Amino acid sequence: MKINKNRLQVLVGGVAIGGGAPAVVQSMTNTDTANRNSTVNQVNELWKAGSELVRITVNNEESAKEVYGIKQDLLAIGCNVPLIGDFHYNGHKLLKKFSDCANALDKYRINPGNVGRGSKRDDQFATMIKIAIDHDKPIRIGVNWGSLDQEMLKTLMDSNSLLNQPLSSKSIMKEALIRSVLDSANQAESLGLSKNKIIVSCKVSDVQDLIEVYTNLSKRCNYPLHLGLTEAGIGSKGIVASAASMGYLLQNGIGDTIRISLTPEPNESRVKEVIVAQELLQTMGIRAFSPIVIACPGCGRTTSTFFQQLAGDIQVYLRESMPGWKHKYQGVEEMTVAVMGCVVNGPGESKMANLGISLPGTGEVPVAPVYVDGKKTVTLKGDNIGIEFIDIINSYVEKNYQTNKKD
Repeated sequence: MKINKNRLQVLVGGVAIGGGAPAVVQSMTNTDTANRNSTVNQVNELWKAGSELVRITVNNEESAKEVYGIKQDLLAIGCNVPLIGDFHYNGHKLLKKFSDCANALDKYRINPGNVGRGSKRDDQFATMIKIAIDHDKPIRIGVNWGSLDQEMLKTLMDSNSLLNQPLSSKSIMKEALIRSVLDSANQAESLGLSKNKIIVSCKVSDVQDLIEVYTNLSKRCNYPLHLGLTEAGIGSKGIVASAASMGYLLQNGIGDTIRISLTPEPNESRVKEVIVAQELLQTMGIRAFSPIVIACPGCGRTTSTFFQQLAGDIQVYLRESMPGWKHKYQGVEEMTVAVMGCVVNGPGESKMANLGISLPGTGEVPVAPVYVDGKKTVTLKGDNIGIEFIDIINSYVEKNYQTNKKD
């Protein structure tokens, strides 16, 4: 696993981005920011789930007026997650008019394609940068495929058409993405913004395009890179596409913050994108957030669904316990727990985990041996296997993970 230490480091509300720091999980609300209570509740929910940065939409005066109050409400309930303001089209006006908003936010996200057109673009971009300087705030210059600077694209397309062997239109679009973000970053620096206040991103919605764009971008600058497959999609498609693209880039040391841009199912919690981001980083061995459950998929040997239910219950229990555990125990997030369904791989996988239980498969003796750090310690049976195994987990945590001194 490559760890890129050559990136500049940017501090966002005390969270280190780049410079060899571990990749940070970011998420975004989908509430109307003008609705103060719903936005506070969702930001807090995302933060409790493990989001280390949360972005909120600031798209009109009503939302800008509420940002300061949202920040104060969050601090009052103990949620100190850095807030990022997402600005398009009118950010220069909102930041200038509402100084409380500009000051309460920990970072501004600026999209060069949506700052303005023609001569207005430079003035409006400069206004936002000067406000960031005045309030000592970092920015993310975030270019998106769907909102690319059309004037820049046209200029590059016209130049390409004059070549003896012109490149494809798609290649020019990718170059326009990178050129837009780098030119904007250079412009921000020329206006007086420090290098260590700039994060950049070039988001597209295709897996191979994202890999190509970020691989190229990473070679052409040393700003920290915010990584995300934009409009990833719904359900398994969004998860798989995000993991395939970002997994490759992270494996090659590319990416300092990540966001999984999932479209929620109707009434689905927004925290799913946080959990997926954490699991991507943890399964790749980059960071640990919560104990991992190892479980077999089941087969003809496991016609009972008991092991599947237990595996799900244990995973929920571990994740729900983690907010309390992380303040009390050091290293518990690296614990592994195996919940296996039969004798074929059950004992072996259980021995390799910190804790493991091998449940009886079809036709096997109805007992469940438990392994602790590779050694069989007890055999459970009866109707309370799940409860008894959770008791074993709790005892193991208390015994094996050092208590934080501050507690």
